[in-house]
Formats: sequence, structure tokens, C-alpha cells
Amino acid sequence: MNRAELEQQLEELHPASFAWALGCCGRDRGSAEDVLQETYLKILDGKARFDGRSALKTWLFAVIRRTAAAHRRFGWLRALRFVAHDAGDVADGGESAEQRLVHSERAAALLRAIRSLAPRQREVIELVFYHDMTIEQSAEVVGVSLGTARVHYQRGKERLRAALLREGSR
Repeated sequence: MNRAELEQQLEELHPASFAWALGCCGRDRGSAEDVLQETYLKILDGKARFDGRSALKTWLFAVIRRTAAAHRRFGWLRALRFVAHDAGDVADGGESAEQRLVHSERAAALLRAIRSLAPRQREVIELVFYHDMTIEQSAEVVGVSLGTARVHYQRGKERLRAALLREGSR
């Protein structure tokens, strides 16, 4: 794949890549932006090379995950900077104030439930549900065996269901 094709593919995958970077960075927009920029630089500078053994998206998500892990290890450096975090307002979409409130409460409940999962469970669930990957692809991204990914997926679904049921009974 030549550089122009790679850049085009990266551009097409950018929305999903940013969403995955957010997941890898605990929903911190600033960190996700930094991680994604570092990832793109690694790829375009040739420090991370796609060899075609998997789908480009699977490989890219693995690079993002490893970059986010390295980024977390050096978090104390980032703590020295003052970063303005933008909550990223979502467009209105014509909903009433009451509908937006219900939607935001449900979204908050889902986010709390997802955050309650073990890290590997959360990663596999996010990759499968939000990034349309198979369990096998998510195993490759996370760096575990297919059997382990299946266990994380099943247990994650069970814990997510239980957490959402608890949220609903409040």
C-alpha cells in the first residue's frame, strides 16, 4: 500500500479511530487526541508498519492501544500542562429538553456500566459493539488468544447487563 492509499484509509477510519482512542484514554478528549496524533506520526514516519497480516483497521486499533498504554505511562508529564477539556457538545437533533434529559441519563448510565467493567472486558466489548469487529479481531487488537477474548466478551456482557439492571432499579 503506498502512502497516498494509506493516508486515505487513515482518513476514512479516523472517526472510528478517535472513538477507540477515547475508549483507550478513559474518555479524556485531550489524551485521545494526543494518542491519535502520535499514532498517525508513527505510521506516517514508518515506525509502525502495516504488513497485511490482518485488516488495516485491526492493525490500526492495536497501534492506537499500544500508543495509549505508553501515553498513560508518561501521564505525570502531561499533568504538568494545563489542558482545557471540551465536553464535545452533541448536536441538538430536534429533541425536546425532556427527551435530551432522558437520553443523557441513559447515556450516563451506560457509560457508568461500561466503566465498571474490567479493562480487558471493556476493551473487547467496545471493539465488538462500537467498532464492528469480530471477537477474533478484538483478540488481535487487545493481544490475547481468541478463547480469552471470548471469555472477556461473555463475562463483560453479563456484568454490563447486571450493571444496567442495577441502574434501572434506582
